[in-house]
Amino acid sequence: MAKSGGLTTRGPRNLLRQIREALAGGTGGAAVASAQQRLDLVVGIIARSMVAEVCSIYLRRASGELELFATEGLNPEAVHNTRLRPGEGLVGEVARLAQPVSLSNAPEHPSFSYRPETGEDPFNAFLGAPLLRGGRAIGVLVVQNRAARVYDEDELEDIQNIAMVLSETVASGGLLAEAELRDVELAPHRPERLSGQKFAEGLAVGRAVLHEAPVPPDKLLADDPVIEEQRLRKGLADLKSGIDLLLEGGQGKLNGTPYEVLETYRMFADDRGWNRSLEEAVRSGLTAEAAVDRVRNEHRARFASARDPYIRERLHDFEDLANRLLRVLMGDDPHDRQLPDDAILVARNLGPADLLEYPRSKLKGLLLEEGSPAGHAAIVARALQIPCVGRLSGLRDRLSEGDPLIVDGETGEAYLRPRPDMLTAVQSRMGVREQRRAEFDQLRDTPAITMDGTRITLLTNAGLAVDLENLDMTGAEGIGLFRTEFQFMVADELPRLTAQTALYKLVLDAAGERQVTFRTLDIGGDKILPYLEPDREENPALGRRAIRLGLDRPALLRMQLRALLAAAAGRELRVMFPMIAAVEEFRRARDLVDREIEWARRRGRNLPRTIRVGAMIECPSLLWHLDALLPLTDFVSIGTNDLMQYMFAADRTNPRVADRYDPMSPPALRALREIRQRCSDHDTPVSICGELAGKPLEAFALIALGFNRLSAPASGVGPVKRMILSADLKAARRGIEPLLASSASSVRGELETLARKLNLAV
Repeated sequence: MAKSGGLTTRGPRNLLRQIREALAGGTGGAAVASAQQRLDLVVGIIARSMVAEVCSIYLRRASGELELFATEGLNPEAVHNTRLRPGEGLVGEVARLAQPVSLSNAPEHPSFSYRPETGEDPFNAFLGAPLLRGGRAIGVLVVQNRAARVYDEDELEDIQNIAMVLSETVASGGLLAEAELRDVELAPHRPERLSGQKFAEGLAVGRAVLHEAPVPPDKLLADDPVIEEQRLRKGLADLKSGIDLLLEGGQGKLNGTPYEVLETYRMFADDRGWNRSLEEAVRSGLTAEAAVDRVRNEHRARFASARDPYIRERLHDFEDLANRLLRVLMGDDPHDRQLPDDAILVARNLGPADLLEYPRSKLKGLLLEEGSPAGHAAIVARALQIPCVGRLSGLRDRLSEGDPLIVDGETGEAYLRPRPDMLTAVQSRMGVREQRRAEFDQLRDTPAITMDGTRITLLTNAGLAVDLENLDMTGAEGIGLFRTEFQFMVADELPRLTAQTALYKLVLDAAGERQVTFRTLDIGGDKILPYLEPDREENPALGRRAIRLGLDRPALLRMQLRALLAAAAGRELRVMFPMIAAVEEFRRARDLVDREIEWARRRGRNLPRTIRVGAMIECPSLLWHLDALLPLTDFVSIGTNDLMQYMFAADRTNPRVADRYDPMSPPALRALREIRQRCSDHDTPVSICGELAGKPLEAFALIALGFNRLSAPASGVGPVKRMILSADLKAARRGIEPLLASSASSVRGELETLARKLNLAV
């Protein structure tokens, strides 16, 4: 059917088919040899079909400039001679926004830029669409008319579909040869180094495996939209039933894909807006795969720059779901992922369920364009000891499948297509790490006792079911910190009492006689639960989070305490409250424990054999109120991650300030010593459960300060134990004392010198 002022009676499917034939080398039996001739043919087809007097294609150069590559209606001599600076003109505005721009009177727009060599001054109506590749504009497609007309929704839909076909064809190399591309910025091939954040330590060398399934150009256009709509519906049904099967098989199991994660994906698979967008894209003439890819790109371009953490997390959920749907449509069995033996997985962000589905034996490293050290993918990577670097801006668009890569989880860097000398250097470092790992394995069952006879208790941190395997693998003596919030963060509704009880019981069963300390919910701030109405706070790290939220919503905290008491029946229960900033907060929290104990006792419930209640020291305010707090506690644990960020007023998730201050500074060390001394005065057991406990040099400073109980990430247990076995604690204490009086902003260098002097294995 004809469209008013838009496509001719040939319709959108015929237009897309004509473009496909032109890009393939000709139409109507006439062969076209060069890429320029094909582009010229394409802009002519689009102009005639959309009744436009101008149609132009711009491509992005490596400099960021947008170059006019082909036009119908503008001055032909402007082709390859007109270049727009980043953000210049309406074309630059389309690329900047990564969204279509439609104007009836373009010269009046503040972004309009007149380029006399193009001869475009008579044209008023403007419709531009970005050529999106991975949510990033690699070019712009424009149509223009003299009349000041308004382009309708159908025309907007058409130009987006055409732009998608062009972007996929250009980026795949199916249109322009390497010589013709010159410096068009699509997929660089030179060696590059990208700096990001280290999410999980380690080194890996391998080849890029792109997590998101690409859509081949020959599968973009539908031969029969009705069939494609049926394929989409079947794909959605198969996706949902596949997740349902995993849910049925995953509940109650200790290992494998976390049950709560899968529930989240199931919820988003039913999202009406997402399903409707997919159906509309298919009905416009795209294949089911192309529809998913287009909707994913649009979501990414619209929300990728959102500052709100909740919106960003929802984008990640839809990204992961779209990837799963693409694999279903392409007949990929998620349980039979084929990887090369040296796979480096590359993704914008990654759902933990997807990461767990890849064969661990072949997955050597992980690179993420987004994410955070506290994100689910990073937590799973650390649990599986997979080197991981995140926050690598522009990563996906700089890579092709199979590119050689280096993941440097020690420095937070990624090397793309590295030079031979860099490969040699990293492989040498990996050899050293492998030797050290063998040493750590031999020390697994050796008690952590210093050379002068002081016993140090080494525990590990956990939060996932897979973390529990590390107890036996590392030789840790227990779990010093079990983060309970993960179960809540990945569920689409509040986990029921029975589900919470089952998880805590599984953790205790896995630990056996080894000690487990559960931290109650540390949510709020940037950890937003989808089923709790979020508070929009200016500074969420200092807002209503952790124990503050628990005390504001006592029913939520009491349900968790009830589950913990039930799970630990007949055993020892250790529970601690996070982010205590005032003694009264701990009194109120402990009162809730007492009330739950009384509730269970009145009903004849089997209670834990021993119940110990502790506080996490993360707020500097407690440093001057320990004498009031400690008599109320059975133990305390120092969360150095938050304590240091609050001491230095530096957000540890913000890369601009996170590394600006050093925890190995005199004020930080003196604060830690003060806590240890006050705990000793009150005979209160104290442990360290932050990241510092898993780094040999930092752990050396901690034991020199008198701490004899450390809870480290699994990857840090071996290196720290090796350090402890080589330590002369009396000499270490003598050596660190003068450093505490230093006026320097950091004594890390002095600690390293002391460690060398004492022949410490750091």
